[in-house]
Amino acid sequence: MQLAIAHETIARWQFGVTTVYHFLFVPLTISLAAMVAGLETAWVRTGKDKYFHATKFWGKLFLINIAMGVVTGIVQEFQFGMNWSDYSRFVGDVFGAPLAMEALIAFFFESTFIGLWIFGWDKLPKKIHCACIWMVALGTVLSAYFILAANSWMQHPAGYKIDPVTHKAQLTDITKVLFQDTSLVVAFHTLTAAFLTGAAFMVGIASYHLWKTKRRPLEADTRKTASMRLSLRLGLVMAVVAGLGTALSGDTLAKVMFEQQPMKMASAEALWDTQAPAPFSIFAVGNVNAGHNSVELEVPGILSFLAKSDFSSPVPGINDTAAAEAAKYGGKPTDYIPNIFVTYWGFRLMMGFGMTSFVAGAIGLWTTRKKLFLAPEFRTGEDEPPRLMLTKNRELGPQLTKWSWRIGILTMGFPLIANSFGWIFTEMGRQPWAVFGLMTTADAVSPNVSVTTQVIAFGTFTALYAILAVIEVRLLHKYAKAGPDVDERPPAKDPTLRGPASDEDADKPLAFAY
Repeated sequence: MQLAIAHETIARWQFGVTTVYHFLFVPLTISLAAMVAGLETAWVRTGKDKYFHATKFWGKLFLINIAMGVVTGIVQEFQFGMNWSDYSRFVGDVFGAPLAMEALIAFFFESTFIGLWIFGWDKLPKKIHCACIWMVALGTVLSAYFILAANSWMQHPAGYKIDPVTHKAQLTDITKVLFQDTSLVVAFHTLTAAFLTGAAFMVGIASYHLWKTKRRPLEADTRKTASMRLSLRLGLVMAVVAGLGTALSGDTLAKVMFEQQPMKMASAEALWDTQAPAPFSIFAVGNVNAGHNSVELEVPGILSFLAKSDFSSPVPGINDTAAAEAAKYGGKPTDYIPNIFVTYWGFRLMMGFGMTSFVAGAIGLWTTRKKLFLAPEFRTGEDEPPRLMLTKNRELGPQLTKWSWRIGILTMGFPLIANSFGWIFTEMGRQPWAVFGLMTTADAVSPNVSVTTQVIAFGTFTALYAILAVIEVRLLHKYAKAGPDVDERPPAKDPTLRGPASDEDADKPLAFAY
């Protein structure tokens, strides 16, 4: 018995560590692809160098991120065969369909156009090159949607039947798998959170460069300042819009989960007994596993509103929900109670860090509503770029304190933390189910993989991911700190009009080979 528990626990830990680490890259890939596409569109339409420099700068960070995302994502597929073979046998006909669509449609679609975009800067007309990055952005969204549809099926199975002979799930309706309420709401919530993540990432890096400019105005390059200023504004606007979308979609998702997985939402509040109206606690001091025997700061009726859009509706508690699931599926009520500490605090950390970035974006948008940096005087030499010169009594934009810039930099990591705790809450709150109502995690693990093999694999993957994390952070830090290369000139207006390529052109290095 203890060996079986260790078997399941190690498998869950390995999948949890690799999934959370991989999902650090996914939101940035989705959001940066779209924002880079928007910046390049602005450059194509206006011809202004600041948009070109911003496109190249954020495009470089996007490519570093997507490369790491692809490497870490491949491991996810292998784990279904290594640690979760019984799960794969049971749901492979259904679960494999959206995964295959993600690989064969979205991933190859995305990969083809990202290659054209990387190597086509001086080979393709500007509009066609810009269309390529929009196709990449579309591919990232499609890829995310197919994966989320597969995960949503695990949360709420639909469009299937159980074969009476093999006792395996068989696909009957792919449209129900792809377009059920759970898939649509989860996709909307995840995508808005992804754009909030990218917005905070852009705000943080732009704030760093603009803060440096404010501290050393005589060293400021106005071209780099202009590129970072527009990046900051884009990030702030996106943070507000995506933050609102995340909050609204989160409310809708909560209502769907109250109907489909009442235990998950009861555990999110650590609501042990059914209440009407049900309060929502901001935080608790004490052991939430002890039946709410703790000091709490509660807001009356909010949990009822989250569940039913009514401040007085009853919300079933953990004890009643566990008893109902035990009566329906068998076993003891305690078998259906997840880790309350993890779900309670994971839910609050998800909301707290996510909404902090939204609030920071709203405040930043207000405080920078006027031009951030005024350029009253310039001095241009023959061998140097334009430099911003300030006279004794002139100021560099509004009086934003150093803490304003530091908050902008710190908020860069908040959505990443929120995303991680969001996935932890989503998966832990579904326990003990691998597929809700159909298969538990204890029944899903590979029966023929030894604990020793699992420990070796878990240790190897964790060490490998730690090395990749160091590489990722160093690469992003190096190129983010350097800022945009404002000395790089935009490519020709239309390479197809140049005429036959010369031998010299044929030997040129790739324009975007980072």
